[in-house]
Amino acid sequence: MIKTILWDIDGTILDFLAAEKVAIRSLFAELSLGECTDEMISRYSAINKTYWRMLEEGRMTKPEILIGRFHEFFEGEGIKTDADYFNKTYQVRLGDTIVFIDRADELLRELKTAGLRQYAVTNGTRVAQRKKLTNANLWEVFDGVFISDEIGTEKPSREFFDHVFSEIGDAKREETLIVGDSPSSDMRGGIAAGIRTCWYNPKGDQLPDGMRVDAEITNLWDVRALLAALPEQE
Repeated sequence: MIKTILWDIDGTILDFLAAEKVAIRSLFAELSLGECTDEMISRYSAINKTYWRMLEEGRMTKPEILIGRFHEFFEGEGIKTDADYFNKTYQVRLGDTIVFIDRADELLRELKTAGLRQYAVTNGTRVAQRKKLTNANLWEVFDGVFISDEIGTEKPSREFFDHVFSEIGDAKREETLIVGDSPSSDMRGGIAAGIRTCWYNPKGDQLPDGMRVDAEITNLWDVRALLAALPEQE
């Protein structure tokens, strides 16, 4: 039976793309960079995903990906601006827009009332994630929050999850479930850590070849049915 849930934040609990769009457009306006179209934001999002994947694979550091993605984006768009300032301000602005996915706030509170232990596990920056959790009123819902910037290592590293379990005490790995939208970060990390894995996959994407997860859902509320239904690990 599942007694502990590790929740990813961006793309799982909170709509990251909605916050991303507002943050980037507000900075374009502040810096007089012209119109930021949906097409431009889509191009940035694709670049951003590539850079975060390189971070997860250990091919770049966090500072390198945070600045590098904006350098590449602005160069491709022919825009001249200070990528370092843009990124630092962008981190703050990301926490200004809170959009819950699948009424996730209601689900988290229901599970808390039912006695589930719940923790946030995120690769986002300290500045952005702490502001998001504050504006979303989620600090009181989680039993703990683990941000990669503060731990010093990223999901999917084994070190990240070892740190989590060293902090949360008597939680058993076989009774712990991670719920997240990223195969490369959440699912790969959960598998390496020896915990149960639930892939939140509303778009119907395909898992990487050879990867197996314990459960796949398209709506977060489906987690409730998994809590007692997942078979015991051998």
